[in-house]
Order: sequence, then structure tokens, then C-alpha cells
Amino acid sequence: MIKKFSKFISILSLLAILLSSSIIDNDRAASDSQNILPVGSYSFDGPSFTENNDTEQTNKSLNVTTDYKDLKLYVGGMPFGVKFLTKGIVVCGFSDCKGKVNPAKTAGIRPGDIITEINGKEIKSVSELNGAVYGEKALTVKYTRNGQELMADICPIYLETECRYTLGIAVRDSGAGIGTVTFICPKTRAFGGLGHGICESTGELIPMDRGSVVDVKINGIVKGLSGAPGEVKGYFNGGKTGSLIGNSHCGVWGIFAELPSELHGRPVSIGTRDTVRSGKAYIYTMLDGEKVERYEIEISDIQRNAQGNKCFVVRITDKKLLSKTGGIIQGMSGSPIIQNGKLVGAVTHVLINDPTTGYGIFIENMLNAANIPMAKAS
Repeated sequence: MIKKFSKFISILSLLAILLSSSIIDNDRAASDSQNILPVGSYSFDGPSFTENNDTEQTNKSLNVTTDYKDLKLYVGGMPFGVKFLTKGIVVCGFSDCKGKVNPAKTAGIRPGDIITEINGKEIKSVSELNGAVYGEKALTVKYTRNGQELMADICPIYLETECRYTLGIAVRDSGAGIGTVTFICPKTRAFGGLGHGICESTGELIPMDRGSVVDVKINGIVKGLSGAPGEVKGYFNGGKTGSLIGNSHCGVWGIFAELPSELHGRPVSIGTRDTVRSGKAYIYTMLDGEKVERYEIEISDIQRNAQGNKCFVVRITDKKLLSKTGGIIQGMSGSPIIQNGKLVGAVTHVLINDPTTGYGIFIENMLNAANIPMAKAS
């Protein structure tokens, strides 16, 4: 599922992400269709940005605890936007070499690889990569794959029709998108969202260098149908409201500069995996751009030992939500789940052929992955 990023950002699958920010040759990497779809949204066609990175300084002051017994958190449900720079240059796919052998592909480069150096010089942006590709002399390219550092010698080829040299790869160095906040720590303003990571089409996590959180305005809904997942639509609405700190397969996390104005109710206790029960629960999410609302769901098929982001089945039973969205739609990823008055998890995925049904993640998995301060409410 590939769409172009514009002023209005459609909230799409994080595995079927848009792959064209600052891309050489204007090519896009294809994504595989899946029966299970993560319901978040990120595009990579937005402009890069050069904001001050305050994340490192912030992290030094964090006092981490993993004792959730007395932990109370604000329930989220409101949307948030992010802009981020990748750590290194991410290879999205291969470009058209006009009938010539693709040099990068021949050298063993694959989509998802992260280029960090060329001829011993650190490469931090697409423009720096472009500047390093000239002439037909072999370039020594350092890159990482699944955390392993690798090297390759690649000889650029000349495209006569375009009067330039190329390595034959499509790459990017930044991204932007919209997600849903799951929880916020009352004292520190640390938050978690999505319930799954911002990933490549290969399923690999996007390596983030630094990022900013921005305000978002929801302005439309596309209802989900069998075989055609719906989506929430929105746009960035203002400047920086916080810092994005981390990205994991169990969600993203960061710190707000101030508590969001859409907060509702008092902080609630955490419901651990052993307390989650099959049956009625509620999700909180914002679909009209005005306020966070509560909708009834049913939890089933609980996998108590699950450490990932598909821990139990979520089925939408709320008639109002079914009428409005058809079920779970892209953009609801991270919507918090409340059962028996406790925060137990978040929505993460939807079944493409049955939009009324999807998956949820245990809140413990999100908190463990975040490794951020969990301040107890006084």
C-alpha cells in the first residue's frame, strides 16, 4: 500500500509504509500485502528537519523503574505526530538502471540495510550520499544489517539519459507520521504509543537518530471494509510539543513538553497480563478531532506468555464505532484498552478480511520496551 505524503497524512500500516523521503531516482520500495495489518501511519515523503536534539540530555535525568504494582498512568487515546531523522541512510529498494546491471544489488546490498560511511567518511544525509557518488571508481561502503556491520565495494554506473552516476538504490534519511498515545506518566510527561514499531516493509525497525513530537488535527475517516482497511486522516497542526526518544516492536515512546489538553479523567492503575480476562473491555480513541471517546470491545484468545505486540484478540462490539468506522481502522493503533477500571493494553493490528477484529498488546510489554520513568501518581 503506497501513497504519497502531502499536507494531509493518511494513517497507514507501519509495515506497508510510504518509502520516498529524499529518495534517489524517485523510486519506491514495494511492500508485501498481509492479512494482518498494523494500524498506525508513517510516511517518508516529508521534509527533513534540523531541530535541536534534547533527547540525550533528557535521558540522563530519567530514573527508571519496572515495578508497576503501584503505578498509575493517564489514559491516552489522542493522536500525536512525529518527525524524525534516521540513524544512517536507509536503503528502501533498488532503482531503475536503464538496462544496466545494478551495482548495489550485485554487491549484496539489500532493502533495509543502513549505510553509515563511504570511503571512511560518515554519511548522515541523502545529500551527502549523492555528493559521494561520482565517477566510476569503486566506493567502499560501510553499512549495517540486523545490527551487524558489513562492508562492500560498489562501482557507480553512469546513466547517459540522466547524465549522472548512481549506485542503483532508493534511500531516505527522514520520516513523519501520526499515531495514537496509549499512556502518559503524570509527573514526568513520558508517554508511549502505537503498541508496535515504526518499521521497514521487511519488518525491521526504522533506526531513529532523533525526533520531535508535534500536534495533530484529525479531519476525516475512511470506513473499513473486508479486504479494504479503513483509515483516519489528519494533518500536523502546530510546532514541536515534545521529543521522540525510542522505537521498538512494542511501540514508540517520548516525552511531552506539557500534558496534552485532551487528557480525560484521573490516572488509572495498571492491569498486568495475569489480570486480563476474556470478555468486555473498552478502548479510548479520538475519531472526530474533538475529544477522546470510549467504545466497547471484547477480548479473547489471551496468550499470557506473549512478549510481542499480538497478545490477545480484540473484537469491536460497540454499535456506534462499527457504524462510524466498520471496526478497527488504520490510525487506531495505540488506542488504550481499559478492563475493570485498569489499563491493560492497546490496540495494535486489524485483520484485513475482518475489520471488526484485530490484536492487542499487554501494557506490560509496552512499558518494558520503553524503559522510561514510570512516575507514580501522588
